[in-house]
Amino acid sequence: MSEISVSLLSVEKENAVPALFYNLETAKVNYFHIDVMDGKFVEKNTVEFMKQNALTISHITNVGLDVHLMVENIEEFLEEYIPLQPKIITFHYEAVSEKDRTMNLIKEIKENGIQVGMAINPETPIEVIKEFLPYLHQVLIMTVIPGKGGQKLIPETLSKIKKLKQYILENHFENIAIEADGGINETTVQSVSEAGCDILVAGSYITNSENFNDSVKKLKGEIK
Repeated sequence: MSEISVSLLSVEKENAVPALFYNLETAKVNYFHIDVMDGKFVEKNTVEFMKQNALTISHITNVGLDVHLMVENIEEFLEEYIPLQPKIITFHYEAVSEKDRTMNLIKEIKENGIQVGMAINPETPIEVIKEFLPYLHQVLIMTVIPGKGGQKLIPETLSKIKKLKQYILENHFENIAIEADGGINETTVQSVSEAGCDILVAGSYITNSENFNDSVKKLKGEIK
C-alpha cells in the first residue's frame, strides 16, 4: 500500500487554515507536500504561501513535512526549511549543473537529520541520477510538468517508475522510496502503484473532495 503525501498547491489562501490541516491529518495522510516554487525554475511563485503553510503545520500537527523545492537557489531555501525539521527535502536534478554542488546539497540536508530526495521532470531520463542513488532516501518522479496543480498524468512517466523500481531492486537500494507527483486520482492510482510507486502525491483530488477520509482511503486502496 502506497503512502499519501497531500499537496496544498490547489488550496486557496483563504482556505489554508488550521482546521483544514487538522482534517487532513485525521484523514490519515502520511505527509504534507510543500510545493516551493520561486517563479524562476517554474513560472509560479509560491514562496510566501508555502512557508506560511509549513510554519502552521509544523506547530499544529505531527504529520511530517515533505518539502519539494522547485527553485534555482536551493541553498537559500535550505536555510529556511531546515529549521522546521521536515521529514524530507527534495530538490530537482535539473536545478543543479555541477556534481560537487549536488553532493554538497545532499550532505547538508543529511547532516541536519533530514532525509534527502531528488526530483526529475517528465523529460529527464532516470539514467542521469543513478550515480546519486547511494546517497538518497527518495526519488520523486514528476508525472506532470512542474509548476501548477490539476494537470493530467503523463502516461509515459509510468515506464520511468517501472524502470527505476527495477534498477533499485537489482542494485539493492531497497531503502530508496519512489514518489510520484502529478495527476494522481482514483483513476490513475492503480497504474502508478503497480508501476512501483511507494508515495503518492495528491493535491486537488483530495483537497477539493467533499470527504477527505474517503479520498485518502481510495488512494490507499482501502475502499473502492
